[in-house]
Amino acid sequence: MNIKAYLSLLLSVGFWISGHAQKDCSLGIGATDSDTIIQIFQLKEEQITKLEEFKAALEIETRLLDEERKNLFENHPQSTPEDLTALGAKYKVIEEKMKQVFGKYDYKLLAIFNEKQYQRYVSLCQEVSRRPLEIIPE
Repeated sequence: MNIKAYLSLLLSVGFWISGHAQKDCSLGIGATDSDTIIQIFQLKEEQITKLEEFKAALEIETRLLDEERKNLFENHPQSTPEDLTALGAKYKVIEEKMKQVFGKYDYKLLAIFNEKQYQRYVSLCQEVSRRPLEIIPE
């Protein structure tokens, strides 16, 4: 196989893998200033109220998980490699719970977007090569 064909094949496989490994496109509720979300998506009053409710609930849930994480580091044995491996596994569980909480509130906000707002979200996600979350109408 000549070098050009090999490089072409390698690049094709790389793009295919990266396309399938795209990360979800997060709105960043709780991490992004609410005003930014409000302006970018031109939220209406009732949507702004819901956003603030979601943000408050998210803060409570993430605070509890953050306390769980702090307790884990303060109280878990860390003297042997096995202890550290177990600590790492427990930390990954907390980290995954945190991602799920943020995702839950992203879905809640997306569910109250109108079609134009959702299309703006999809467009922004595509610009940064992220996979938009799909909202299935009820």
